[in-house]
Amino acid sequence: MPGLFSFDIAAADAATHARAGVFHTAHGDVETPVFMPVGTKATVKGILPGTLAELGASVVLANTYHLSMRPGADVISELGGLHEFMRWPGPILTDSGGFQVFSHGDAVRLGDDGVTFHATDYGGEVVSWTPEANMRIAEQLGADIVMQLDQCPGYPAERAFVERAVELSGAWAERCWKAHTRPDQALFGIVQGGMHMDLRLRSLAMLESCGDFPGYGIGGYSVGEDHETMFETLEPLVSEHMPQGKPRYLMGVGNPTTLVRAVAAGVDMFDCVLPTRTARMGTAFSSTGRMNLKNARYERDAGPLDERCACPVCTGGYTRAYLHHLVKQKEMLGSVLLSTHNLFYLLDLMRRARRAIMSGSYAAFVDEWMASPASWDY
Repeated sequence: MPGLFSFDIAAADAATHARAGVFHTAHGDVETPVFMPVGTKATVKGILPGTLAELGASVVLANTYHLSMRPGADVISELGGLHEFMRWPGPILTDSGGFQVFSHGDAVRLGDDGVTFHATDYGGEVVSWTPEANMRIAEQLGADIVMQLDQCPGYPAERAFVERAVELSGAWAERCWKAHTRPDQALFGIVQGGMHMDLRLRSLAMLESCGDFPGYGIGGYSVGEDHETMFETLEPLVSEHMPQGKPRYLMGVGNPTTLVRAVAAGVDMFDCVLPTRTARMGTAFSSTGRMNLKNARYERDAGPLDERCACPVCTGGYTRAYLHHLVKQKEMLGSVLLSTHNLFYLLDLMRRARRAIMSGSYAAFVDEWMASPASWDY
């Protein structure tokens, strides 16, 4: 397929490092900057695939760890692969599952060859993964973009621990590169290094030396640090050091203000469970800032959730009072409606960001955003 996994930069903002691009995959093109809804277990919770498309989603995520445990990569492969299994025709990205593996804490045993862990969330089953085994699972699932197996250290962490994670992730990246064989999948490397700029640059150099990755994930952020601490290294890493002609994917970050600022630094792709997880807690993004629909102030409020939002919830006649009622009564529809709104909000924010980049006005877009109440989010 000519142009498969190429990344075309359509425009670059002169006053920032923001760029608008197109990443070509076997299941369609992805316009960037882009927010990718997370469908951990082959479903974005409560949202039909057709609804995702109507909201403007172009690519969705699924999780290698969870799907390998249930129903199993072999089952999904036998049933036609992940696209057919979850009834999503567009591009799919699967992460390696490494973050979920290492979140098991003391149940994890780490070595040069790979990782062994007790899957405490699946009955305590003992599982061993090597980079090669992880790539076999990724190929069975059949996503368009797959991530290398890496070690993601949390924050705070001793420098020696982060340095070990960089070395291990770099060695595993090379083994993933050699083991991965599906020509219709793009394998992304992952830059680690915590909040240490020299370790970030070492990680990037290791990735560039072991293979021609068509894109790069940026891992190990939003793992306990505040956002200002994150940007101390994220901004120079992306704007000054990462390759220009390949997409840059900031993993697991999804609050609106951070997206706006990270696009200015040159990040192209984002994912996070935040819009759906907070929706299930009764919280919504809005042009007036974060809204907690549990609050009694909304009990008799007949207005829409957000007057400036064009999502099906805000334009469909659903009042704040009704949403407050659903949330307070723990009705399933409340989570569905708020998830629909929150997903649209982030998808539309990235569409607006792209238009601003294309028109050469992204710096003004950032200034306007930061001066607005919408910037009060998380």
